[in-house]
Amino acid sequence: MGAAIRSSWTTRSGTASSDRVHLAKAGAITAKTLTLNPNGTTFRGLWQGSTQLVPGRDYTVSGNQLTLTASALTRLAGDRAYGTNATIQARFSAGVPWNIYVTSYDPPVLANSTGNTTDGLSIPTRFRGDQLATLESRYADGSTAGNTSWTPYQEFNVAFSPDYPNNAITLLPAYLNALNDGAQVTLTFHFWSGTTVTYRVTKNGGSVTGTVA
Repeated sequence: MGAAIRSSWTTRSGTASSDRVHLAKAGAITAKTLTLNPNGTTFRGLWQGSTQLVPGRDYTVSGNQLTLTASALTRLAGDRAYGTNATIQARFSAGVPWNIYVTSYDPPVLANSTGNTTDGLSIPTRFRGDQLATLESRYADGSTAGNTSWTPYQEFNVAFSPDYPNNAITLLPAYLNALNDGAQVTLTFHFWSGTTVTYRVTKNGGSVTGTVA
């Protein structure tokens, strides 16, 4: 990030529509397409470290559509362990390269959480290679639940926060204290792979319970 900021003082850098290609661990590997955003530069190719990927065999470019082939992704994914399997770079004629992380995942699994207070609710979570993007929070009638009232999408690190080292998602006091007593809330956790997982939370006084939907 620091290199990108310094580079932006004098030139633009190319990017892509995402910095991550997700491969479902249990599924067949297929070609994946990203949209390049050259920002006035010219795309020069893909590299893995000092090794240049081969156009036509490893990837194709049509207009600004960059497609990584199934064979290249299979090689890059290796044994398909959860998380980042390989890092490649899209390089342009100017600016800093754009990293693309080849990632294997399965749908995350959440578990029930009891004995919590409004000081914080920790939801046991097996992320299984995926990463949390955002949280959608609604009451049974569809209205927004939480401290961010104008949208059901709650604020990262204010209403909720992932705790990857401890395999948990934490619902924070600002969010929990804003919930209506006794009203079940449906949470939809959105992950960067596109996977969504539904969960239920109910606050009664100072206690909070979380259950798998």
